[in-house]
Amino acid sequence: MSATQENAHPHTGALAVVADAVAVNNPDPARRPDVLFRVRREEGHQSSPWWAIGAFVGVSAVVLLLLSFVPGGA
Repeated sequence: MSATQENAHPHTGALAVVADAVAVNNPDPARRPDVLFRVRREEGHQSSPWWAIGAFVGVSAVVLLLLSFVPGGA
């Protein structure tokens, strides 16, 4: 792409962020310090299903606890 074509259609938004990250010789945009929850892991790595089960139980417990404060219950 020539310089005149780049200036005609400049990168904006997420495209500009990724272009800037690649421009500073950082080949993996997921490792930038402003990316909080996206992490590249080694090939074949899977998170444990117990995290999802624990999150479900925890959220359910918090909902039940909050519902106990609603007046008019049995």
